[in-house]
Amino acid sequence: MTECRICGGVVEEFLDLGRQPLSDAFPRPADVDAEFFYRLAVGRCVACTMVQLIEEVPRERMFHHDYPYYSSGSSVMREHFTRTALGFVETELGAADPFFVEIGCNDGVLLRTIAESGIRHLGFEPSTGVAEVARERGVRVRTDFFEESTAVAVREAEGPADVIFSANTICHIPYLDSLLRGVDALLSPGGVFVFEDPYLGDIVEKTSFDQIYDEHFYLFSVRSVQTMAERFGFELVDVERLPVHGGEVRYSLARAGARQPTPSVAQMLAQENAQGLAEPEVLQGFASSVSRIRDDLAGLLRSLRENGKTVVGYGATAKSATVTNFCGIGPDLVSYVCDSTPAKQHRLSPGAHIPVRPSEAFAASYPDYALLFAWNHAGEIMAKEEQFREAGGQWILYVPEVRVV
Repeated sequence: MTECRICGGVVEEFLDLGRQPLSDAFPRPADVDAEFFYRLAVGRCVACTMVQLIEEVPRERMFHHDYPYYSSGSSVMREHFTRTALGFVETELGAADPFFVEIGCNDGVLLRTIAESGIRHLGFEPSTGVAEVARERGVRVRTDFFEESTAVAVREAEGPADVIFSANTICHIPYLDSLLRGVDALLSPGGVFVFEDPYLGDIVEKTSFDQIYDEHFYLFSVRSVQTMAERFGFELVDVERLPVHGGEVRYSLARAGARQPTPSVAQMLAQENAQGLAEPEVLQGFASSVSRIRDDLAGLLRSLRENGKTVVGYGATAKSATVTNFCGIGPDLVSYVCDSTPAKQHRLSPGAHIPVRPSEAFAASYPDYALLFAWNHAGEIMAKEEQFREAGGQWILYVPEVRVV
Protein backbone atom coordinates (compact mmCIF):
# COMPACT_ATOMS: atom_id res chain seq x y z
CA MET A 1 0.00 0.00 0.00
CA THR A 2 1.27 3.47 -0.93
CA GLU A 3 0.78 6.20 1.67
CA CYS A 4 -0.11 9.77 0.72
CA ARG A 5 2.75 12.18 1.34
CA ILE A 6 0.28 14.90 2.36
CA CYS A 7 -2.28 13.27 4.65
CA GLY A 8 -1.19 9.66 5.12
CA GLY A 9 -4.20 8.26 3.27
CA VAL A 10 -4.19 5.40 0.81
CA VAL A 11 -2.96 6.18 -2.71
CA GLU A 12 -4.61 4.17 -5.47
CA GLU A 13 -2.51 3.80 -8.62
CA PHE A 14 -4.26 4.56 -11.92
CA LEU A 15 -1.44 4.87 -14.48
CA ASP A 16 1.85 3.03 -14.97
CA LEU A 17 4.24 4.61 -17.48
CA GLY A 18 6.84 1.92 -17.01
CA ARG A 19 10.57 1.96 -16.48
CA GLN A 20 11.85 5.52 -16.89
CA PRO A 21 15.19 7.34 -16.62
CA LEU A 22 15.90 10.68 -14.98
CA SER A 23 14.17 13.10 -17.33
CA ASP A 24 16.91 15.74 -17.34
CA ALA A 25 19.95 13.44 -17.29
CA PHE A 26 21.44 13.34 -20.79
CA PRO A 27 24.23 10.75 -20.77
CA ARG A 28 27.33 10.64 -22.88
CA PRO A 29 27.54 7.49 -25.02
CA ALA A 30 30.17 6.05 -22.69
CA ASP A 31 27.93 6.51 -19.63
CA VAL A 32 24.69 4.80 -20.69
CA ASP A 33 25.37 1.72 -18.57
CA ALA A 34 25.29 3.88 -15.42
CA GLU A 35 21.85 5.39 -16.03
CA PHE A 36 19.41 5.47 -13.14
CA PHE A 37 15.91 4.06 -13.74
CA TYR A 38 12.73 3.89 -11.67
CA ARG A 39 9.08 2.96 -12.16
CA LEU A 40 6.99 5.96 -13.18
CA ALA A 41 3.49 5.37 -11.86
CA VAL A 42 0.92 7.82 -10.57
CA GLY A 43 -1.97 7.48 -8.13
CA ARG A 44 -4.70 9.41 -6.33
CA CYS A 45 -5.14 9.68 -2.57
CA VAL A 46 -8.60 8.41 -1.65
CA ALA A 47 -8.72 10.82 1.33
CA CYS A 48 -7.40 14.21 0.15
CA THR A 49 -7.46 13.55 -3.66
CA MET A 50 -3.84 14.61 -4.12
CA VAL A 51 -2.44 13.00 -7.28
CA GLN A 52 1.19 11.96 -6.81
CA LEU A 53 3.91 9.63 -7.99
CA ILE A 54 4.13 6.18 -6.45
CA GLU A 55 7.95 6.18 -6.32
CA GLU A 56 10.12 9.10 -5.20
CA VAL A 57 13.43 9.82 -6.93
CA PRO A 58 16.10 11.21 -4.55
CA ARG A 59 16.28 14.97 -5.02
CA GLU A 60 20.07 15.01 -5.29
CA ARG A 61 19.83 12.89 -8.44
CA MET A 62 17.62 15.47 -10.15
CA PHE A 63 18.85 18.86 -8.91
CA HIS A 64 22.59 19.33 -8.96
CA HIS A 65 25.39 21.37 -10.52
CA ASP A 66 24.78 20.12 -14.06
CA TYR A 67 20.99 20.56 -14.06
CA PRO A 68 20.39 21.54 -17.70
CA TYR A 69 17.11 23.49 -17.68
CA TYR A 70 17.32 27.28 -17.94
CA SER A 71 14.06 29.22 -17.52
CA SER A 72 15.33 32.10 -19.67
CA GLY A 73 15.53 29.89 -22.76
CA SER A 74 12.04 30.83 -23.97
CA SER A 75 11.04 34.38 -24.90
CA VAL A 76 7.46 33.56 -23.90
CA MET A 77 8.59 32.53 -20.41
CA ARG A 78 10.88 35.56 -20.06
CA GLU A 79 7.92 37.83 -20.78
CA HIS A 80 5.69 35.84 -18.43
CA PHE A 81 8.09 36.16 -15.50
CA THR A 82 8.74 39.84 -16.14
CA ARG A 83 4.99 40.53 -16.00
CA THR A 84 4.67 38.38 -12.89
CA ALA A 85 7.47 40.20 -11.08
CA LEU A 86 6.11 43.64 -11.98
CA GLY A 87 2.69 42.53 -10.79
CA PHE A 88 4.11 41.73 -7.35
CA VAL A 89 5.93 45.07 -7.25
CA GLU A 90 2.66 46.87 -7.89
CA THR A 91 0.39 44.86 -5.59
CA GLU A 92 2.31 43.22 -2.74
CA LEU A 93 5.63 44.99 -2.28
CA GLY A 94 4.66 48.58 -1.51
CA ALA A 95 5.54 48.57 2.20
CA ALA A 96 8.80 49.91 3.58
CA ASP A 97 11.70 47.53 2.94
CA PRO A 98 9.69 44.62 1.51
CA PHE A 99 11.29 41.20 1.30
CA PHE A 100 10.62 38.80 -1.61
CA VAL A 101 11.71 35.13 -1.54
CA GLU A 102 11.60 32.72 -4.48
CA ILE A 103 11.77 28.94 -4.13
CA GLY A 104 13.59 27.46 -7.13
CA CYS A 105 14.75 30.70 -8.77
CA ASN A 106 16.67 28.87 -11.52
CA ASP A 107 18.74 31.34 -13.58
CA GLY A 108 17.11 34.40 -12.00
CA VAL A 109 14.69 35.12 -14.82
CA LEU A 110 12.04 36.51 -12.43
CA LEU A 111 14.22 37.76 -9.57
CA ARG A 112 16.24 39.91 -11.92
CA THR A 113 13.24 42.21 -12.34
CA ILE A 114 12.68 42.24 -8.58
CA ALA A 115 16.34 43.12 -8.04
CA GLU A 116 16.26 45.88 -10.65
CA SER A 117 13.23 47.32 -8.83
CA GLY A 118 15.43 47.78 -5.75
CA ILE A 119 13.54 45.24 -3.65
CA ARG A 120 15.29 43.12 -1.06
CA HIS A 121 15.13 39.53 -2.24
CA LEU A 122 16.54 36.03 -1.95
CA GLY A 123 16.31 33.04 -4.23
CA PHE A 124 16.65 29.41 -3.17
CA GLU A 125 18.28 27.30 -5.89
CA PRO A 126 19.99 23.97 -5.11
CA SER A 127 21.28 23.47 -8.68
CA THR A 128 24.57 25.34 -8.48
CA GLY A 129 25.11 25.74 -12.21
CA VAL A 130 21.93 27.75 -12.85
CA ALA A 131 22.38 29.52 -9.50
CA GLU A 132 25.72 30.86 -10.69
CA VAL A 133 24.02 32.32 -13.78
CA ALA A 134 21.47 34.04 -11.53
CA ARG A 135 24.22 35.58 -9.44
CA GLU A 136 25.88 36.91 -12.57
CA ARG A 137 22.61 38.72 -13.29
CA GLY A 138 22.69 40.51 -9.95
CA VAL A 139 20.38 38.17 -8.04
CA ARG A 140 20.96 37.08 -4.43
CA VAL A 141 20.86 33.29 -4.28
CA ARG A 142 21.14 30.76 -1.49
CA THR A 143 22.33 27.48 -2.99
CA ASP A 144 20.14 25.23 -0.90
CA PHE A 145 16.82 23.41 -0.80
CA PHE A 146 13.92 25.29 0.77
CA GLU A 147 12.63 23.39 3.79
CA GLU A 148 11.78 24.15 7.40
CA SER A 149 15.36 24.43 8.67
CA THR A 150 16.63 26.68 5.87
CA ALA A 151 13.53 28.88 6.04
CA VAL A 152 13.98 29.37 9.79
CA ALA A 153 17.60 30.35 9.21
CA VAL A 154 16.59 33.00 6.69
CA ARG A 155 13.85 34.36 9.01
CA GLU A 156 16.38 34.72 11.83
CA ALA A 157 18.90 36.48 9.59
CA GLU A 158 16.65 38.67 7.43
CA GLY A 159 13.20 38.86 8.96
CA PRO A 160 9.85 37.83 7.49
CA ALA A 161 9.04 37.68 3.79
CA ASP A 162 6.11 39.64 2.36
CA VAL A 163 5.89 37.32 -0.64
CA ILE A 164 7.15 33.78 -1.11
CA PHE A 165 6.87 32.77 -4.74
CA SER A 166 7.64 29.67 -6.76
CA ALA A 167 7.15 28.64 -10.38
CA ASN A 168 7.30 25.05 -11.60
CA THR A 169 8.98 23.93 -8.39
CA ILE A 170 6.49 23.16 -5.61
CA CYS A 171 5.17 20.14 -7.55
CA HIS A 172 8.77 18.85 -7.54
CA ILE A 173 8.98 18.61 -3.75
CA PRO A 174 7.64 15.42 -2.09
CA TYR A 175 8.35 16.73 1.43
CA LEU A 176 5.69 19.47 1.32
CA ASP A 177 5.13 19.11 5.07
CA SER A 178 8.59 20.52 5.75
CA LEU A 179 8.25 23.12 2.99
CA LEU A 180 4.93 24.44 4.32
CA ARG A 181 6.27 24.58 7.86
CA GLY A 182 9.11 26.61 6.36
CA VAL A 183 6.63 28.94 4.66
CA ASP A 184 4.84 29.31 8.01
CA ALA A 185 8.12 30.24 9.70
CA LEU A 186 9.25 32.74 7.06
CA LEU A 187 6.06 34.41 5.83
CA SER A 188 4.90 37.66 7.47
CA PRO A 189 1.46 37.63 9.17
CA GLY A 190 -0.17 39.36 6.22
CA GLY A 191 2.05 37.87 3.54
CA VAL A 192 1.17 35.61 0.65
CA PHE A 193 2.63 32.36 -0.67
CA VAL A 194 2.11 32.12 -4.44
CA PHE A 195 3.07 29.20 -6.65
CA GLU A 196 2.26 28.11 -10.19
CA ASP A 197 2.52 24.56 -11.46
CA PRO A 198 1.04 22.26 -14.13
CA TYR A 199 -2.69 21.76 -13.58
CA LEU A 200 -4.21 18.31 -13.31
CA GLY A 201 -7.35 19.55 -15.07
CA ASP A 202 -5.38 20.52 -18.18
CA ILE A 203 -3.35 17.31 -18.11
CA VAL A 204 -6.52 15.19 -18.04
CA GLU A 205 -8.40 17.29 -20.59
CA LYS A 206 -5.49 17.39 -23.06
CA THR A 207 -4.15 13.89 -22.27
CA SER A 208 -0.76 15.57 -21.82
CA PHE A 209 0.72 12.54 -20.08
CA ASP A 210 4.25 13.78 -20.74
CA GLN A 211 3.71 16.27 -17.90
CA ILE A 212 4.23 13.22 -15.69
CA TYR A 213 7.91 12.59 -15.01
CA ASP A 214 10.33 12.28 -12.11
CA GLU A 215 10.46 15.98 -11.23
CA HIS A 216 6.67 16.38 -11.20
CA PHE A 217 5.94 14.45 -8.02
CA TYR A 218 2.53 16.10 -7.56
CA LEU A 219 -0.16 16.96 -10.10
CA PHE A 220 -2.14 19.67 -8.34
CA SER A 221 -5.85 20.44 -8.54
CA VAL A 222 -7.62 23.30 -6.79
CA ARG A 223 -9.36 20.84 -4.48
CA SER A 224 -6.18 19.05 -3.45
CA VAL A 225 -4.28 22.32 -2.89
CA GLN A 226 -7.12 23.72 -0.80
CA THR A 227 -7.14 20.60 1.37
CA MET A 228 -3.35 20.68 1.70
CA ALA A 229 -3.37 24.38 2.64
CA GLU A 230 -5.95 23.88 5.39
CA ARG A 231 -3.95 21.00 6.83
CA PHE A 232 -1.03 23.35 7.48
CA GLY A 233 -2.93 26.39 8.72
CA PHE A 234 -3.24 28.23 5.42
CA GLU A 235 -6.17 29.20 3.24
CA LEU A 236 -6.40 29.13 -0.55
CA VAL A 237 -7.39 32.72 -1.33
CA ASP A 238 -6.96 32.96 -5.10
CA VAL A 239 -6.45 30.84 -8.21
CA GLU A 240 -5.65 31.90 -11.76
CA ARG A 241 -5.46 29.82 -14.93
CA LEU A 242 -2.24 30.34 -16.89
CA PRO A 243 -1.57 29.34 -20.52
CA VAL A 244 2.14 28.65 -20.05
CA HIS A 245 3.72 25.17 -20.08
CA GLY A 246 0.63 23.54 -21.51
CA GLY A 247 -1.73 24.81 -18.81
CA GLU A 248 -0.99 25.82 -15.23
CA VAL A 249 -2.74 27.32 -12.23
CA ARG A 250 -1.32 30.00 -9.98
CA TYR A 251 -2.33 29.36 -6.36
CA SER A 252 -2.23 32.05 -3.66
CA LEU A 253 -2.16 30.95 -0.01
CA ALA A 254 -2.42 33.17 3.06
CA ARG A 255 -2.76 32.50 6.75
CA ALA A 256 -6.27 31.37 7.64
CA GLY A 257 -8.56 34.40 7.95
CA ALA A 258 -5.95 36.92 6.80
CA ARG A 259 -7.50 37.53 3.36
CA GLN A 260 -10.89 37.14 1.76
CA PRO A 261 -10.88 34.37 -0.89
CA THR A 262 -11.71 35.59 -4.40
CA PRO A 263 -14.72 34.20 -6.28
CA SER A 264 -12.38 32.33 -8.63
CA VAL A 265 -11.64 29.75 -5.92
CA ALA A 266 -15.27 28.66 -5.63
CA GLN A 267 -15.71 28.87 -9.39
CA MET A 268 -12.79 26.52 -10.12
CA LEU A 269 -13.86 24.11 -7.39
CA ALA A 270 -17.29 23.94 -9.01
CA GLN A 271 -15.69 23.32 -12.42
CA GLU A 272 -13.61 20.48 -11.01
CA ASN A 273 -16.67 18.91 -9.42
CA ALA A 274 -18.55 19.13 -12.72
CA GLN A 275 -15.59 17.60 -14.55
CA GLY A 276 -15.33 14.82 -11.96
CA LEU A 277 -11.62 15.55 -11.75
CA ALA A 278 -11.16 13.72 -8.46
CA GLU A 279 -13.22 10.70 -9.50
CA PRO A 280 -11.44 7.38 -10.16
CA GLU A 281 -13.47 6.82 -13.34
CA VAL A 282 -12.18 10.05 -14.89
CA LEU A 283 -8.58 9.19 -14.09
CA GLN A 284 -8.99 5.66 -15.45
CA GLY A 285 -10.39 7.16 -18.64
CA PHE A 286 -7.33 9.38 -18.84
CA ALA A 287 -5.10 6.31 -18.50
CA SER A 288 -6.94 4.61 -21.38
CA SER A 289 -6.44 7.69 -23.57
CA VAL A 290 -2.72 7.64 -22.76
CA SER A 291 -2.45 4.06 -24.02
CA ARG A 292 -4.25 5.03 -27.23
CA ILE A 293 -1.82 7.90 -27.88
CA ARG A 294 1.13 5.55 -27.28
CA ASP A 295 -0.18 3.08 -29.85
CA ASP A 296 -1.08 5.79 -32.38
CA LEU A 297 2.25 7.60 -32.13
CA ALA A 298 4.40 4.47 -32.32
CA GLY A 299 2.30 3.20 -35.23
CA LEU A 300 2.67 6.47 -37.15
CA LEU A 301 6.43 6.57 -36.68
CA ARG A 302 6.83 2.95 -37.79
CA SER A 303 4.72 3.65 -40.88
CA LEU A 304 6.82 6.67 -41.80
CA ARG A 305 10.02 4.65 -41.39
CA GLU A 306 8.68 1.88 -43.60
CA ASN A 307 7.87 4.48 -46.26
CA GLY A 308 11.39 5.90 -46.19
CA LYS A 309 10.51 9.19 -44.48
CA THR A 310 12.91 11.00 -42.17
CA VAL A 311 11.76 12.05 -38.70
CA VAL A 312 13.66 14.10 -36.11
CA GLY A 313 12.63 15.37 -32.69
CA TYR A 314 12.36 19.03 -31.81
CA GLY A 315 13.10 20.00 -28.20
CA ALA A 316 15.00 17.68 -25.84
CA THR A 317 12.55 18.43 -23.05
CA ALA A 318 12.14 16.64 -19.75
CA LYS A 319 8.67 15.66 -21.01
CA SER A 320 10.18 13.89 -24.01
CA ALA A 321 11.78 11.28 -21.76
CA THR A 322 8.33 10.07 -20.72
CA VAL A 323 7.12 9.94 -24.32
CA THR A 324 10.09 8.16 -25.87
CA ASN A 325 10.49 5.57 -23.15
CA PHE A 326 6.79 4.82 -22.69
CA CYS A 327 6.14 4.65 -26.44
CA GLY A 328 9.31 2.72 -27.33
CA ILE A 329 10.72 5.49 -29.54
CA GLY A 330 14.44 5.18 -30.21
CA PRO A 331 16.93 6.29 -32.87
CA ASP A 332 15.43 3.76 -35.28
CA LEU A 333 12.26 5.87 -35.43
CA VAL A 334 13.60 9.36 -34.63
CA SER A 335 17.06 10.05 -36.04
CA TYR A 336 18.01 12.79 -33.60
CA VAL A 337 16.56 15.53 -31.40
CA CYS A 338 17.62 19.14 -31.92
CA ASP A 339 17.85 21.46 -28.93
CA SER A 340 19.31 24.88 -28.18
CA THR A 341 20.70 23.96 -24.73
CA PRO A 342 24.49 23.42 -24.93
CA ALA A 343 24.47 21.12 -21.87
CA LYS A 344 22.26 18.63 -23.75
CA GLN A 345 23.97 18.76 -27.12
CA HIS A 346 26.24 15.95 -28.35
CA ARG A 347 24.74 13.68 -25.70
CA LEU A 348 21.93 11.12 -25.79
CA SER A 349 18.32 11.47 -24.75
CA PRO A 350 17.53 9.82 -21.40
CA GLY A 351 16.80 6.11 -21.67
CA ALA A 352 15.94 6.11 -25.38
CA HIS A 353 19.47 7.20 -26.38
CA ILE A 354 18.48 9.35 -29.34
CA PRO A 355 21.37 11.69 -30.28
CA VAL A 356 20.87 15.33 -29.29
CA ARG A 357 22.19 17.87 -31.79
CA PRO A 358 22.38 21.67 -31.83
CA SER A 359 19.44 23.61 -33.28
CA GLU A 360 21.48 24.42 -36.38
CA ALA A 361 21.34 20.77 -37.43
CA PHE A 362 17.62 21.09 -38.08
CA ALA A 363 17.95 23.69 -40.85
CA ALA A 364 21.13 22.17 -42.27
CA SER A 365 19.08 19.34 -43.75
CA TYR A 366 15.36 19.52 -43.10
CA PRO A 367 13.65 16.19 -42.35
CA ASP A 368 10.31 15.17 -43.79
CA TYR A 369 8.71 15.33 -40.34
CA ALA A 370 9.55 16.88 -36.96
CA LEU A 371 8.14 15.36 -33.77
CA LEU A 372 7.46 18.37 -31.56
CA PHE A 373 8.33 17.37 -28.01
CA ALA A 374 8.23 21.02 -26.92
CA TRP A 375 4.55 21.23 -27.89
CA ASN A 376 3.82 23.76 -25.14
CA HIS A 377 5.91 26.26 -27.14
CA ALA A 378 4.35 25.29 -30.48
CA GLY A 379 3.38 28.80 -31.54
CA GLU A 380 6.79 30.23 -30.79
CA ILE A 381 8.64 27.34 -32.45
CA MET A 382 6.50 27.07 -35.60
CA ALA A 383 6.83 30.81 -36.20
CA LYS A 384 10.59 30.52 -35.84
CA GLU A 385 10.80 27.49 -38.16
CA GLU A 386 8.50 28.72 -40.95
CA GLN A 387 11.11 27.77 -43.56
CA PHE A 388 10.76 24.13 -42.51
CA ARG A 389 7.09 24.23 -43.50
CA GLU A 390 7.90 26.13 -46.71
CA ALA A 391 10.36 23.36 -47.60
CA GLY A 392 7.55 20.81 -47.33
CA GLY A 393 8.17 19.71 -43.75
CA GLN A 394 5.36 18.66 -41.44
CA TRP A 395 5.01 18.66 -37.68
CA ILE A 396 3.90 15.66 -35.63
CA LEU A 397 1.97 16.49 -32.45
CA TYR A 398 0.59 14.07 -29.87
CA VAL A 399 -1.33 16.37 -27.49
CA PRO A 400 -4.31 16.02 -27.21
CA GLU A 401 -4.10 13.37 -29.93
CA VAL A 402 -1.63 12.19 -32.55
CA ARG A 403 -1.84 14.31 -35.70
CA VAL A 404 0.27 15.75 -38.52
CA VAL A 405 0.13 19.49 -39.23
